Amino acid sequence: MHVLITGAAGFLGQRLTAALLDRGELNGRALTRLTLVDQIAPVPPAHDDITLDCRAMDITRAGALDSLLGERPEVIYHLAAVVSAAAEADLDLGMAVNFDATRALLEGCRAAGLAETRLVMASSVAVYGGELPTVLDDMTALTPQSSYGAQKAMCELLINDYSRRGLVDGCVLRLPTIVVRPGRPNAAASSFASSILREPLNGEAAVCPVPTDLELFVMSPGRVIEALLHAATLPSDSLAPYRSVMLPGLTVSVAAMLEVLREVGGEEALARVSHEPDPRIEAIVTSWPARFETQRAERLGFVGDRDFHEIVRTFVAEREAS
Repeated sequence: MHVLITGAAGFLGQRLTAALLDRGELNGRALTRLTLVDQIAPVPPAHDDITLDCRAMDITRAGALDSLLGERPEVIYHLAAVVSAAAEADLDLGMAVNFDATRALLEGCRAAGLAETRLVMASSVAVYGGELPTVLDDMTALTPQSSYGAQKAMCELLINDYSRRGLVDGCVLRLPTIVVRPGRPNAAASSFASSILREPLNGEAAVCPVPTDLELFVMSPGRVIEALLHAATLPSDSLAPYRSVMLPGLTVSVAAMLEVLREVGGEEALARVSHEPDPRIEAIVTSWPARFETQRAERLGFVGDRDFHEIVRTFVAEREAS
């Protein structure tokens, strides 16, 4: 099996690559080739049984992916994106990467005749916003309140339509806020949700830019990777007629997150978090809903985290093992 990953040098792309190499198969078939694309060439570990094709590529360039699509990958993970705050700050960049490149990818699949290729795209809770019901589900109307959310929503609709037409076999995963991300903060508006845990547990200071009564819908990195792998295995008829799935996250307030930080890291860890309101960040993240009914995702076999303690304990265990 040939798998193509865009955004392969990013956080999720690296984790997904490692998981695929570790498994050596997908959907019961041996993985023979893994093509990794990003602005800088990804550098995964060598593997004896799987051909690794790592390319530096600007996917916003016309026809950039056409030669790779001509090699007929059987699964495409489309993870390349400009994150929320960056897309809000630069409309042209967000449109080029998040929307135009996705449309070009779909047109490339159409031209190459990849009707049976499973295209898995990472979307976001940012496709929702504004006046919403208390609890949302997959069929709640998309009303994004940010450019990032609008770009992801447009991509979702396109993938659904191209799948309806039989031009590609799409599956869109709406990702909760991913916590706890390792590494350093990025330009995502939700970056603080990891920082207020990761940095204090690493002995560093962190800033909380939002009110502590704010609720977030969250999921651990490990569960997100499991979901991406699982999405490639789902029968097409189980996804139709609507190809977008909200993953089963946890609803947790910032205050509850900080309480878990105190329980795991002690009072000294909690004391490393300062509270400095940032209206720009708050305006974006408070537009995101925090409560979802995810029975459809669970029926499809997606699995969420048991509780927030499990998320933080897993992060600590992985940090100590690295």
